[in-house]
Amino acid sequence: MLLKSFLTNIADAGRDLLSGHRHGLLDGKANIASLCHDLMSQKGEALGTAMAREVVQIYGSFTEEEKLGFFRLMLDEFSPDKDKLCELATAYINDPSLNMASNLAAVAEAPRQDLIRALNMAPGGTSAVVNMRKDLLGFLKKNPELNAVDEDFTHLLSSWFNRGFLTLERISWESPACILEKLIAYEAVHAIKGWGDLRRRLEEDRRCYGFFHPALPDEPLIFVEVALVQELSSSIQILLDDNEPLENPNHATTAIFYSISNCQQGLKGISFGNFLIKQVVAELFLELPKLKTFATLSPIPGFRRWLTANRDDMNRTPEFIELLELLNKDWIEQPDRAQTLKGPLLSLCALYLTQEKRNEQPLDPVSRFHLGNGASIQQINWLGDISEKGLTESATLMVNYLYDLDKIERQHEAYVNTGKITCSKEVKSLLSPSLSFF
Repeated sequence: MLLKSFLTNIADAGRDLLSGHRHGLLDGKANIASLCHDLMSQKGEALGTAMAREVVQIYGSFTEEEKLGFFRLMLDEFSPDKDKLCELATAYINDPSLNMASNLAAVAEAPRQDLIRALNMAPGGTSAVVNMRKDLLGFLKKNPELNAVDEDFTHLLSSWFNRGFLTLERISWESPACILEKLIAYEAVHAIKGWGDLRRRLEEDRRCYGFFHPALPDEPLIFVEVALVQELSSSIQILLDDNEPLENPNHATTAIFYSISNCQQGLKGISFGNFLIKQVVAELFLELPKLKTFATLSPIPGFRRWLTANRDDMNRTPEFIELLELLNKDWIEQPDRAQTLKGPLLSLCALYLTQEKRNEQPLDPVSRFHLGNGASIQQINWLGDISEKGLTESATLMVNYLYDLDKIERQHEAYVNTGKITCSKEVKSLLSPSLSFF
């Protein structure tokens, strides 16, 4: 807050200078290009900060079409100079010295990176830049040429939100209301139903931790919710049941990470979660030395989609097609049908998690994340999530990923270097001849 106030004072000091500088320019929207070029040429701190604030405010008033035009401006007018780039590339080939390499690198860097850096100096500039990238991501599918602009945003944001700048904070019922409200708004895995639900998730036998950045003190970047229990949890409905009695956290032997939510869409692709889990494990281990097991209770968001995609494979057996027919009915309310589905679905899920890959990575996004952190697949849980979302995404299945402190680094290295997926004997046993129907 002190930095924002300081930048605001500088911008206010530059307001009169900016008014004189405009000398008859048209309205801001028509001249944001001129303002951006002027901002790039400014060396004065007050005027530059005032200009940056002006650009940020104008952008904030834009329609979707005008925002798209702004990103096209960044692409068209703030890309590297091709002629200079070719000239220096040729010069480097003839003289591959360190000095020439430095000159080439300077010309290869898009001027829009300097523009984004300048916008970051506006009061609230970091938040504005993050929100700009959020908007930009929405345009990329239909405008793939803007990927070059996104690469520059990503490069800078990855530096600004480096783990070294982040602070880990425990979020409790005593935390500021503005942060608690954001937990409800940002929870992306298991929706928080209201203040009563939130309070239960912050009781003594629960923990919530988030990463924060100095430029966004009231905005969690990512947060994780943890339950302190006596054994591996197999059902999210039981874990989140308001009527379940509170446990003494000092007696807990197991920490269950049951929800991890990224809060800032503009930081998509900039990973914090791997650092977050490992640091929270370290914090909990110091606070509660009786904890012996650290595991997740995780969704399997791609499982049903994978089953459906395999339905159209002509090599699939009639038994597999019949299985999917059973799954598409109200099977969860019919015990006999559910029992028929249980064995085959558990086996198929084990196959999906351990063998189905794309580009040598697990097909399931949650699995990619935890296995990449060094976790192992410990247990697949039948009826783990019987909510509508759980039925739709994973046929009620959930999975426990185990974080074994003595094996995390070794398993991480094996996964990264060889693609090895570590799983328990129980999970391996599900990969049985019963899959012959598949």
